[in-house]
Amino acid sequence: DDDVKAELESMVESGFRSRVINEALRKELLLMRRKGLSARLDKLRAKTSPVSTRDVVALIRRDRGR
Repeated sequence: DDDVKAELESMVESGFRSRVINEALRKELLLMRRKGLSARLDKLRAKTSPVSTRDVVALIRRDRGR
């Protein structure tokens, strides 16, 4: 958008704009990836039964051979 471009040009000196844009894209893509994974976990959570903390700890200890 023209307004975003104008603000970028006024706030970031020439030579650094690509870096700023790449970093912003990297952060946005990470956020999108996290939201997608969170949605997948929510779907899985809806299909499974809850497990108590005690049971989780017992399973971890069993798998570690304690």
